[in-house]
Amino acid sequence: MGPKQHVLVVDDENNILSSLRRALQIEGFQVTVADGGEAALEAVEKGAVDLVLLDVAMPDIDGIEVLRRIKAKAPDQPVVMMSGHSTIETAVQATKLGAFDFIEKPLASERLLLTIRNALDSGRLRRENAELRRLQLGEMVGRSEAIKQIEQTIAKAAPTSGRVLITGPNGTGKELVARSLHVNSQRAEGPFIKVNCAAIAHDLIESELFGHEKGAFTGAANRRIGKFEQAHGGTLFLDEIGDMSLAAQAKVLRVLQEGELERVGGAETIIVDVRVIAATNKDLFAEIAAGRFREDLYYRLNVVPIALPALSERREDIPELVAHFLRQTSESHGRRPKQIEQSALTLLMQQPWPGNIRELRNVVERLVILVESPTIAAEHIVELLNVPSAVPVRRAAGELPLRDVVMAAEREAILAALERHEGQVAKAAAQLGLERSHLYKKMKILGIDRS
Repeated sequence: MGPKQHVLVVDDENNILSSLRRALQIEGFQVTVADGGEAALEAVEKGAVDLVLLDVAMPDIDGIEVLRRIKAKAPDQPVVMMSGHSTIETAVQATKLGAFDFIEKPLASERLLLTIRNALDSGRLRRENAELRRLQLGEMVGRSEAIKQIEQTIAKAAPTSGRVLITGPNGTGKELVARSLHVNSQRAEGPFIKVNCAAIAHDLIESELFGHEKGAFTGAANRRIGKFEQAHGGTLFLDEIGDMSLAAQAKVLRVLQEGELERVGGAETIIVDVRVIAATNKDLFAEIAAGRFREDLYYRLNVVPIALPALSERREDIPELVAHFLRQTSESHGRRPKQIEQSALTLLMQQPWPGNIRELRNVVERLVILVESPTIAAEHIVELLNVPSAVPVRRAAGELPLRDVVMAAEREAILAALERHEGQVAKAAAQLGLERSHLYKKMKILGIDRS
């Protein structure tokens, strides 16, 4: 049996809160009550609410304004409005603002339960569709400011024809960003063609990109259509472009400038309509200074720059990435999804991750395969990665930056306080000497699940 679905009931009348709480708990729901708009917004901000059952007439903030604020922050949050003094205008306004339904008091139990279940089903489908869309758009998992900025840049650049240069260390997801740009573009129905410039011999890269005619060189037994032609009407992703030969760079520059090419050994001019997205893990300014990369090509490619951070620069995303990879790899191996202890997540957040997201995914997959218990514990991480079970206060020079040691210590202190007070944030905040709102922010930054 899965976890209970969580319903937040908002009303300023205590008898209604009590009766609805009892009725919904009997039906198997987890229920939280709020006696006004401010309390409702605070409860939604804490997260893990599957449905809001919201009264319209309340003294502090009316339900329509609460609905407006909820939808501004969480557009997919299902909300059902209820009122004893409803009007058609109020119902229409609530629907326009995104309410799933509007029901009148006194509440008929059968109608109420049917509406709640329909709203929950609708919310579940919306989340599943969002997850599928996120997978299609490149698995941009995370809530860090760095990821938010990248998503904003993708949203702005994708619908245009502007070229994009993606930079960042290996394993940070450059191809995923490229695919996201393509899927969100006006060329989404066209082909997405990838070329790994580092994996092709220098004497073959021109044939790979531009094609060749039969007999153009020894071994050219047939005509070959190059990647630029294959990508006509779509997107060409030039991965590791910093490894491309200067001769090939010159020809790529011509295609970008003129929109035309000639196959190797051919005389026919071929018109191509291709959006080029390039990526590299190299410092192209250093390559330009060393004479290994053309400056004019760099500026042609770098219309919209997107720099991907190393995983060590966005550690707050590791818990969400781990949860995502646990679901993904468990499904691919036919296993039931495993849980992971907070202490194990803290250890994962302390690691340097030189292989970035790709390395993290491999480690999670190894844990799914090798750990027999349904829960991954800290000792599994220690054994698998051969790391200390905790970060000592003093580290050898060059191991972890001070901010990472501080982050790990803060995370453990917050988790200990929450455990001591059975998840009650207000009491944990008092023990830690923090304002409750500040503790919530800390928990979000440190990847601590508020539920």
